[in-house]
Amino acid sequence: MYRSLLICWLICLAGLAHAQTPAATPPATQLNLAKPAPKRQLQAIRISTAPKMDGVLDEAVWQTAPVATDFYELEPTPGPIEKHKTEVRVLYDDAALYIGAVMHDVSADSILHQLSERDDFGNTDFFGVFIDTYNDHLNGYDFLVSSGGVQRDARISPTNGEDGAWNAVWESRTVISGTDWVAELRIPFSAIRFSSAAEQVWGINFARQRRSSRQQFFWNEIRPQVDGFVNQWGELTGLRNLKPPLRLSLTPYVSTYLNHYPYNVAGQRNASTSFNGGADVKWGINESFTLDATLVPDFGQVQSDNQVLNLSPFEVQYNENRGFFTEGTELFNKGGLFYSRRVGAQPIGFYDVNNQLRQSAKDRAGNQHPVEFVVQNPGITRLLNATKVSGRTASGLGVGIFNAVSNNVYATVQDSTSGTRRDVLTQPFTNYNIVVLDQSLKNNSYVSLVNTNVTRAGSTYDANVTGGLFRFANKANSYAVDGRLVYSRRRGQAFGTTDQINDQDGYKYYLNFGKISGKFTWSVDHGIESHTYNPNDLGLLFANNSISQSANVGYSIYQPFWKLNRLNSYAGINYSLLEQPRLYQDAGFYAGLNTTFSKSFLSLRFNVDASPVTHDYFDPRRAPLGRYYVRKPGNFGLNGYFSSDYRKKFAWDFGYGARFFAADGERTGRYTYTINLGPRYRVNDKLSFVYSLGFNHIIKQIGFAGELGRTDSLDAPTARHFGGFLADGRTVDPLVGRRDVATITNTATATYTFTNRMSFNIRLRHYVSNVHYRDYAQLHPDGLETPEPAYQRNRDNTFNAFNIDGVYSWWFAPGSQISVVWKNASASFFQANQATPLYFDNLSNTINTPHNNNVSIKLLYYLDYLALRPRRG
Repeated sequence: MYRSLLICWLICLAGLAHAQTPAATPPATQLNLAKPAPKRQLQAIRISTAPKMDGVLDEAVWQTAPVATDFYELEPTPGPIEKHKTEVRVLYDDAALYIGAVMHDVSADSILHQLSERDDFGNTDFFGVFIDTYNDHLNGYDFLVSSGGVQRDARISPTNGEDGAWNAVWESRTVISGTDWVAELRIPFSAIRFSSAAEQVWGINFARQRRSSRQQFFWNEIRPQVDGFVNQWGELTGLRNLKPPLRLSLTPYVSTYLNHYPYNVAGQRNASTSFNGGADVKWGINESFTLDATLVPDFGQVQSDNQVLNLSPFEVQYNENRGFFTEGTELFNKGGLFYSRRVGAQPIGFYDVNNQLRQSAKDRAGNQHPVEFVVQNPGITRLLNATKVSGRTASGLGVGIFNAVSNNVYATVQDSTSGTRRDVLTQPFTNYNIVVLDQSLKNNSYVSLVNTNVTRAGSTYDANVTGGLFRFANKANSYAVDGRLVYSRRRGQAFGTTDQINDQDGYKYYLNFGKISGKFTWSVDHGIESHTYNPNDLGLLFANNSISQSANVGYSIYQPFWKLNRLNSYAGINYSLLEQPRLYQDAGFYAGLNTTFSKSFLSLRFNVDASPVTHDYFDPRRAPLGRYYVRKPGNFGLNGYFSSDYRKKFAWDFGYGARFFAADGERTGRYTYTINLGPRYRVNDKLSFVYSLGFNHIIKQIGFAGELGRTDSLDAPTARHFGGFLADGRTVDPLVGRRDVATITNTATATYTFTNRMSFNIRLRHYVSNVHYRDYAQLHPDGLETPEPAYQRNRDNTFNAFNIDGVYSWWFAPGSQISVVWKNASASFFQANQATPLYFDNLSNTINTPHNNNVSIKLLYYLDYLALRPRRG
């Protein structure tokens, strides 16, 4: 079946290719589009007196510089020269690079200039400069400014793509003058890294967005058929006698917090306050390497996590919102071995505290009861410091070193009789370390070595992961092979026990080969993750013990045809096994496309997939893997997404999905559907609203229903015939249930931007998920199930999470910020008869549940050594 589906899809792709090829276009020209365009060159002019940063460009020195103009269109129609000209000039002195750009237009009304927060452009025109200081065709910087003066910057790398979390301190001014708008940028050399060679050539490109016509242009032509972005930039010449400056800055901070939670307990205050202070330090060790350190960091103002009800056997992956762990981390993310939320995460002994309470009281049934109770159990690990050293040499060798240290974490427990308190260690003193070596090679290629290490004080186990990565492309950059080989090593005792950990050595390898450029692309890959491979002390891997392989094809039409701007389509098949024992796991076929309509600029995406019966060995929560699995019947899924034109005041996004399952014996009628609706309204260029509603309904899903209690009166009669008991008290055979899961997520955001440096944003989120079990079964080896009609325990549950994040931010000087944050949070978990699927009942419960309120004020002040040092007379 899958072979036939894939052949049909390829025939459709071939038909599209034949239908859209313009007859007037010579075949040779079409073939050449798969190669990078010739590199343009622009000379930078050295100056002795810096121009005034006012966005006017009236100094005579600007008129002496060569002009970069005649930009090539990339979107929506790649190739044509711009109709409304852009003129760019580049100057430099000993301290900075200066870019002056004039964007001609037809009228002032055609220049859109919505204000927004830093790094988040809205409905606006923008101009940008892209710089590859080592000209390695792989890594670079981009600095963009909107017509309203809002800044955006990013680091570009093969690992992270465009990493917008990176922030630099630079200056820009914009002015709308008649039918033109002007951008003037000053990028200090302290914000970028470059070599000390006497004469240098940098990679460079310039970009312009003309939002009124949804067009994007680049000075050096960017061809979408070509793999890569940095390798398609032009060259900046004339750079002589540049001396990398001393890059030294200090950003001290002070913050104060007021927290309120209605404990309403005698002797315990509902309100508390705290005052914090620390600093971020940035030091340029030499022209190539920079040290970033955060001392006594305070991450209390980051956006709240989107909490969810997790029914899977795997942990929930949360976004990283802490600036220090998102800025300039492209080297550390090589190979996907670093999950920064591990640093300062929940203590590893957080859930073990109750097991360490003294057990001395017995009830009439002879059961032990603790005479202690938990007073406090911190859910995060406070960092003492964190440091990054990173950079790249003139020969293309990137070096990254990351190190963070966290202190001991203790829970506090109290004797219920005497009132005596004692501390219980939940996290030992820990050092986190990453070392990365990344050598850039010709033809958009590289080789890398990555090592991560977690060392804990005492006998608690340590972990080490080492990986080698590579990518080799041919000279034409049309074919590439990439791969990785990773070894994980763990030694020591599991926390709080004398047991040695059982996954001491593991490995992973992965290989991929394919055609990467042109309209038609394809790839094949193969990988293994051994059953003992475990990078999760500093990385994130949901499931190991896998052998997987896939084949993928894609076909893209980049020129407008029919009523479409462009079209991307793809298809593939995949197949996986357990690594040990060697058992079938899953297989599937998928296909899809995405496109944008020419006139309405309505974007859409559509996907279909199909799978035969699959075996989930992880959901039963039984080790070793292979004996138990939950059967997932053959199924067919489809999903799609529509997004309207954001230029309009009112716009909307709409997503849908559905999955239908084949009958599994007597179990029929299983399906899933999802609806997402996201309207947005822009009142004016300062005020906007965004709303998102998500609804997901899972019908008759089979899944792990929880452990049976050995002594629980409702569980014990059923547990006795579940194959006996394991050493930890669990039944040998797990309990599964047929359930319905309904999840609703409401998110509303309002943003008011006072100026290009001052904004207020408030975000409200309410999440509710209800689980209702229809019936239960005993899961036997090899996926067999025996219904348990006599089991009457109600395992229904409902989880609610509510958050408000209100943020006022004012960048009152370059790199300096005042932020005021209000957080309101609550969560509730109801079980059995208290659980309800009724949304407004859950909303009422959420409102009436105690809320934690936190108000904080934080001041950052950027101090640059170059600005503070005495001027020479």
